[in-house]
Amino acid sequence: MEISSRHHLRSDAVDELNENLEETVGVTIDADTFELAELADTDYDIVLVDGEPLVWYVDDEPFLTVRGANAYPPEKNVVTVDAGAIEFVSGGADVMRPGIVEADDSIDEGDLVVIQEETHGKSLAIGRALVDGEEMGGDSGRVVESLHYVGDELYEFEP
Repeated sequence: MEISSRHHLRSDAVDELNENLEETVGVTIDADTFELAELADTDYDIVLVDGEPLVWYVDDEPFLTVRGANAYPPEKNVVTVDAGAIEFVSGGADVMRPGIVEADDSIDEGDLVVIQEETHGKSLAIGRALVDGEEMGGDSGRVVESLHYVGDELYEFEP
């Protein structure tokens, strides 16, 4: 991944970013610097928060990266998986119903979600809900499409 341009966000842009994050995941990021980094070889941009890639834009919508979700644990749009799912989800697999322990009932189909493991609450991946939160439990079927996960190119990115 290569940065094609990088510039500091104005205070009103930071306020808008934080309003979006508050609405989607219930967090506000408090930091000294926010820089928008446009990437040459991807279809998304990232925001470097104090130099760390903590926010990315998915379809022009700001959302936490896995690193961002671990630095600022989300209060909403969280899907929790059991220990048996950790290896698969951390490797980029979509989330299947049998691995889900809990899902936020306010999740709507199409929402971006943070996938966490149940023991320590660590974020493993970011995905897009394929069904509403109350429909995520069950015996079979894919319910979250994985978009970004521990160990992928974005997770490993060092500006």
